[in-house]
Amino acid sequence: MKSQIHTAKCKRRIEKISVSICVNQWLIAFLLFSVACNQLEKPKPAPFYAETAPSQKKEFRWSNGKMPKSFDPAFASAPPETDVVRAIYEGLTDTDPKTLNAVSAIAVDWKSTDDFKTWTFNLRRDARWSNGERVTAQNFVRSWKRLAEMKGKVSHPELLQNIVGMKIFEKEIRPSVEGDSFDVLSKPSTTESSQILPSQTNSNSSNVLQEPPETNSNTEQKPKIERTFERKYGVEAIDNFTLKISLVKPDKDFPALVAHPIFRPIYGHGKEFETGKLNANIVTSGAFRVFSVGQDGITLDRAENYWNTESVEIERVRFVPTENAEKALEAYRAGEVDAVTNADFEPLALKLLTPYEDFQRTPHAALNFYEFNLKKPPFDDRRVREALAIAIERERLTEDEMGDASQPALSFLPFSNEKTKLVQDANRAKNLLAETGFAKGENFPTIKLLVNRNNVQQRIARSVAKMWKQNLNIETEIIVKDSTEITSAWASDDYALVRRGAVIPTTNESANMSAIFLPEDEVIPDATIDKSIEKGEVLQSGNSNTAVTVVASEQSKIEGDANQMPSENSNTKTAADGRTISTEAQAIVELHAIPLYFPTSYSLVKPYIQGFDINVLDAPSLKNVKIDNSWQPKKAKSES
Repeated sequence: MKSQIHTAKCKRRIEKISVSICVNQWLIAFLLFSVACNQLEKPKPAPFYAETAPSQKKEFRWSNGKMPKSFDPAFASAPPETDVVRAIYEGLTDTDPKTLNAVSAIAVDWKSTDDFKTWTFNLRRDARWSNGERVTAQNFVRSWKRLAEMKGKVSHPELLQNIVGMKIFEKEIRPSVEGDSFDVLSKPSTTESSQILPSQTNSNSSNVLQEPPETNSNTEQKPKIERTFERKYGVEAIDNFTLKISLVKPDKDFPALVAHPIFRPIYGHGKEFETGKLNANIVTSGAFRVFSVGQDGITLDRAENYWNTESVEIERVRFVPTENAEKALEAYRAGEVDAVTNADFEPLALKLLTPYEDFQRTPHAALNFYEFNLKKPPFDDRRVREALAIAIERERLTEDEMGDASQPALSFLPFSNEKTKLVQDANRAKNLLAETGFAKGENFPTIKLLVNRNNVQQRIARSVAKMWKQNLNIETEIIVKDSTEITSAWASDDYALVRRGAVIPTTNESANMSAIFLPEDEVIPDATIDKSIEKGEVLQSGNSNTAVTVVASEQSKIEGDANQMPSENSNTKTAADGRTISTEAQAIVELHAIPLYFPTSYSLVKPYIQGFDINVLDAPSLKNVKIDNSWQPKKAKSES
């Protein structure tokens, strides 16, 4: 009996030991697994790429590219010129760097007529030039007329087109066959016309149009005829502090347009800019004035005469030029600059910088797109254009071909309402193509896609061609040409689609459409009929074949002559008919082009810098920048 009890106890002990061993083994296994998982996890990097202590001065050091070429607002098209111009000149309005809305600057307030064709701006009495003189409405009149006289030389002539009397003649703004490079983000270059002789004095001077002498069959020469006319400018100073502006077409967003640097007035007639050199002694009107210009960059000091100088905290701005992105990165790492923008980082550097909090990616206000030749069938049928547009998988383009260096474009503007966009749909694309008589791509002509000699653009073209083949069974011939050849092909209509890029300079919708879709030679009719696009509705135009896969906000409008809208009888063909696209909603409905992607801009900003807001327009403001001089790196804190 005792032996049986002993045996039973032994069995229970053995069972307990076995259970204990199993538990221990499980715990050991769990611990080993946890350790292994921890080892597989990537170590968390420091929160900031460069934790350097701030300078004890109220000085902002900014690397925004190379040295600017000019201080003239007329030539400010992109950073670094636009950055400096925004700092040293004030306009009627300014762009809020966070909301991108137009805010008051020299103009205290503004109003328009009911038709949005006449705008009146009331100027503040305390706005002064750096020499102490008042900024008046006459300064704006003189400066804007100067822009019109400069014609195609200004950075963005398309921004002037809607102001009465400031329209650049079409021969000056149409793409030049000789000079159009079609590089990434390039805009067709402008050429100067000698037909119009610019006024050299004031608004009362006349422009002279000279006609060439004519000869008859007897080789007798007729007297030379001169026609003299006075150009009427839609920019008028009602008094010293009231500016009236007349427009050709209605523009409800005009205050946003005049926030662009090109519209900021200069002091005098601009003779100081004719030397082509950076002059530190220029008279300015902004929150900062030029203190010095040297090999080490440009220094600006807070302007004592600026109307709102009390709200500007930083006392000095130093624009530090750098040769390339690597040099800018070195300067930032060493604590020599507080912010880096306008830098073209290599893909390897982008991967390194991505985890850090002081590194930012922002969509850039520019668009890469394929423009249709509407004169070539079947691309004059919008159903064909939509099929090609929605059959492209843009995420594959941006991720596979560009390494996340861009963002897919399902609309024409990077700051669009999310509900105004194309919808990618390969099945619908197939159905649209079948409706036009090209079921399964049969008998569809080979697409001639014209691109420039750029490795990225060629890769994208090959990827798009592959998608059209897979989704629609359509063949594509990629034609690679240099600048001169491309413009010649464009002039002769020897293409189906051409790769283009456009900078989007402002938040003004109609001006942006002018930048993307070049103006036609025809005069834009004033009589238009607005057709609202209801929220969440598929837009119909004529018959079911013209349904557009687009959801648009209720604020969006389509402007156009009702008689020119696609109809059942026209089989929805909207070949080049002279109508100007003035809204993004209209651009999506018409689809004269296929938006592909928005490029990305990058920036590095030290953690002690506040109020330096990077935005899609590349328009940060220095007025709100503050420096936390008490900020210290974490290492320094722990050591203390």
